[in-house]
Amino acid sequence: QVQFVESGGGLVQPGGSLTLSCAASGFTFSSYAMHWYRQAPGKEREWVGSVGNSGLSKNYADSVKGRFTISRDNNKNTMYLQINSLKPEDTAVYYCNGRIDAREYWGQGIQVTVSS
Repeated sequence: QVQFVESGGGLVQPGGSLTLSCAASGFTFSSYAMHWYRQAPGKEREWVGSVGNSGLSKNYADSVKGRFTISRDNNKNTMYLQINSLKPEDTAVYYCNGRIDAREYWGQGIQVTVSS
């Protein structure tokens, strides 16, 4: 079955950096675009960015452009989210997402907390 497992979250000071990973299984990873979302406390889940199946095409929400970088390694069935210059407002649960054969799948989410 399709499964996504996020890792790499934690507590980071403002201005710091973090790389999240999303390990995928149960489908042909290299055939599908992948997405990152986040949900801050008391707010709706929001789209962060997407990467095409080959890794060449990338799109980001305006709120994270220039600080967030999405990448993927199709040999490792893993997607990454590198976050630089972290701000307190980046505090959220981060989710990976894939739409596989017309069905949407989510990881369990990983907490990122930005605080001094």
